[in-house]
Amino acid sequence: MTDQLARAELFHSLHVPGTPVVLVNAWDAASARIVEAAGAHAVATTSAGVAWSLGAPDGDVLGRELAADAVGRIVGTVSVPVSADIEAGYGATPEQVAETVSAVLAVGAVGVNIEDAAPGDVPALRDVAEQSARLSAARAAADRAGVPLFVNARIDTFLRGPGNVAETVARATAYLVAGADGVFVPGLVDPETIGKLVANVPAPVNILAGPGAPAVPELARLGVARVSLGSSVAEGAYAVARRAADEAFGAGTYGALAGALDYGTVNRLLRR
Repeated sequence: MTDQLARAELFHSLHVPGTPVVLVNAWDAASARIVEAAGAHAVATTSAGVAWSLGAPDGDVLGRELAADAVGRIVGTVSVPVSADIEAGYGATPEQVAETVSAVLAVGAVGVNIEDAAPGDVPALRDVAEQSARLSAARAAADRAGVPLFVNARIDTFLRGPGNVAETVARATAYLVAGADGVFVPGLVDPETIGKLVANVPAPVNILAGPGAPAVPELARLGVARVSLGSSVAEGAYAVARRAADEAFGAGTYGALAGALDYGTVNRLLRR
């Protein structure tokens, strides 16, 4: 059994309703190693954080090559399974989505997130049949590689629209038939609605958490199988940079840097 195959099977096994895998999303090798050292069973990337760290906005702008390169550096830095957020797949066609999946598999990823919002200034949800074809292409690429990739189908019904459980369940059902292993519904934090979704989706459900969302134990009680922090950790890190800059250019003091990880700690984490 190859190391990547073992990691893929381990990653699948972590998705247990009621005992969710918690993913503190990383955006570079150092953040991934810090998360792993804190006790993570797996690491997932945040597409927004990766894009920002490389000088691009989020929204399928970064491109396949740079995204895969970033994922590869993270895979090479940690020993736990790595799942790659590949946005909408970095491609207009199912074939191009398959190429992206092949690229992140080639650098060692064992999971992907693929969203159903088409890129644009005002992203709109793709037609279900169109998105299903893109997910099927992703699954086929993984099958050709011989890796049981965990395909997490992101459904943006609550993030981009008014939110509708029936539509979300209908999309989830179609996406699972197309080859997805689980569904990710960002923008949903109401416990009652989360419970309804979990009860009606026969697969692991991933919830985006952060300030205002139920705590992990509550999400576990609701039957959630995966909890992600998304771009919020990167946003928090950049907030420290902004506060430090404002303070240094204003009062000329450095209080915003209190509590930072010290040089030696970070350096030791990356000596592997």
